[in-house]
Amino acid sequence: STMRERKTTDPLHSTDSPHSSTDLSEGKEKLRLKQEVGLISGVSLIAGTMIGSGIFMSPEWVLHHMGNPASSLLIWAACGLLATFGALSYAELGTIIKESGGEYIYILRIFGSFPAFLFAYTSVILVRPAGLAAVCLSFAEYAIAPFYPGCSSPQVAVKCTAAACILILTIINCLNVRLATSVMNIFTAAKLLALLVIVVGGLVLLANGQTQSFQNGFQGTTTGIGAVGVAFYQGLWSYDGWNNLNYVTEELKKPEVTLPRALMIAIPLVTCLYLLVNVSYLAAMTPSELLSSGAVAVTWGDKVLGSWAWLISLSVALSTFGSSNGTFFSGGRVCYIAAREGHMPDILSMAHVRCLTPSPALLFTSAMSLIMIISGSFTSIVNFFSFMAWLFYGMTISGLLYLKIKKPELPRSYKVPIFIPIIVLMAAVYLVLAPIIDQPQIEILYIVLFIFSGIIFYFPLVHFKYHPHFLQRVTLHLQLLLEVAPTTRDEN
Repeated sequence: STMRERKTTDPLHSTDSPHSSTDLSEGKEKLRLKQEVGLISGVSLIAGTMIGSGIFMSPEWVLHHMGNPASSLLIWAACGLLATFGALSYAELGTIIKESGGEYIYILRIFGSFPAFLFAYTSVILVRPAGLAAVCLSFAEYAIAPFYPGCSSPQVAVKCTAAACILILTIINCLNVRLATSVMNIFTAAKLLALLVIVVGGLVLLANGQTQSFQNGFQGTTTGIGAVGVAFYQGLWSYDGWNNLNYVTEELKKPEVTLPRALMIAIPLVTCLYLLVNVSYLAAMTPSELLSSGAVAVTWGDKVLGSWAWLISLSVALSTFGSSNGTFFSGGRVCYIAAREGHMPDILSMAHVRCLTPSPALLFTSAMSLIMIISGSFTSIVNFFSFMAWLFYGMTISGLLYLKIKKPELPRSYKVPIFIPIIVLMAAVYLVLAPIIDQPQIEILYIVLFIFSGIIFYFPLVHFKYHPHFLQRVTLHLQLLLEVAPTTRDEN
């Protein structure tokens, strides 16, 4: 059947042998994704996805909402701390439930099928494609800017470049997991080098006495809960990706060791870099100059590097391409795992018989992202993306608290102190409610309605298992066309 029911190796509810869940290909040789993501690739996946367009575009908006440099730096530090706490909480979940899929698989195992379907439906159709489209659009803006000096780039050129970026990423990720992780490693190294150039430049400016931006640093601080919440949204957009390794748990080498270790290396590294980069921006520009800059990093390059300023545009383009690769790599896995659990069409749960990549899921994610590129723009999605993300982060963290209190006997190789997920849950509730209370917007109502529109599909297709026969024929033809076969989960 096209959306068939899966028998799972649920560590929370099932006492079956793990071998009982693996007969997905009716006794034939089992197909599964390779465990090819080691510690270095894990750090690259997290840091490489986190360091995208945000640090080059969000600082002016954080400063705008907070009102002064010192409080904006506090927001950046708080965002880094919150991302670290969230990642540590996810690390414990990843050692209890050793399956790929991130929030989806945790919500499924803890809360059941219906909320997990709503997450998968929202994430696969809207959240992940929109996030990928936004990063690819920002890549396109920087990549073609040198060809249109002194004027803004035509939207047709920007969208065509972003679409080409998605198609290239699709080819890379469908061909080989190792190729995709190699691209991540190379681009992560390049973007770290670019950020170090900005950091060193800022330290030189500070050493030369350019500290005027930090005098009376807290003067005029914004205190409205909505403004602070939106500032957090802009900062957290730059940190988004801290949870990406949990989407590929089954592809990690020794996940119980690699997962927490990669998190503890990558996120503090990114936080320190972000703070130093913001200090460098403020050393080179006054707050008013920073607020009036359309692209903060490029303005910094013009002021500090002179004729070498083109290096910054190149670095931002490389950075956003690497980040979109990481987003694509993990986003395709959500679609793949949801299909494997019977919440998406069965074809999306299959892998290529030779490349061993979830190519149908990646192609579907690519198609949805291309639709988003045609219809949207970068600035139109960040706040609403963050609203939806923190809604589901909060649900996932509440699931961890439930397991810590109700099921402490479950085996886990890593335990996070209980106060850490409590802080993350409180932050998630604040980030979801603050903008609604302070400045209600009709778009948030549309988002909530979209989430619950999944009910229309859940009950006939999943709960009552209504499977139209023509979809089975379509699945068979697609299977032959794409050279894919059913897979089994890793038996951890």
